Amino acid sequence: MRLWLRLLACSTLIESELRRQFRETFNFTLPRFDILAQLDREPGGLVQGELSKRLMVSQANVTPIIERLIADGYVTRRPSNLDRRIQIICLTVEGRQKFRRMAKKHSAWLADVMAGFPEDDIDDLVKKLASLKRVVVANRSDGGR
Repeated sequence: MRLWLRLLACSTLIESELRRQFRETFNFTLPRFDILAQLDREPGGLVQGELSKRLMVSQANVTPIIERLIADGYVTRRPSNLDRRIQIICLTVEGRQKFRRMAKKHSAWLADVMAGFPEDDIDDLVKKLASLKRVVVANRSDGGR
């Protein structure tokens, strides 16, 4: 329980700071940034279902955010060539440029938040959390799906 509460507290504190920075600096939300980040990794775009899976949220949560990103000109949605019912979400040139600017700031904000935490401790913590993630995935009631 102590570990869970400590992880949650750290995550919440960092996320709150990132949300504030995105709002104040870019008038942008963290979920919108997260979608752009996933799409930046996939130049050919992503099926909306895969995008929601990667973000670990439902498609219903992703749909209004995608609609807003389309309206703002940051992403496009087009039907798949293989199945017209499947929608592919892609970054526009403007969306990629916006994401890259924000990603630089995002990295700087994280560095600022974690300033003073020793690099060796960061490396050790990353390894331990990777190990914890493997155990949690293996022990999930859905068999890790």
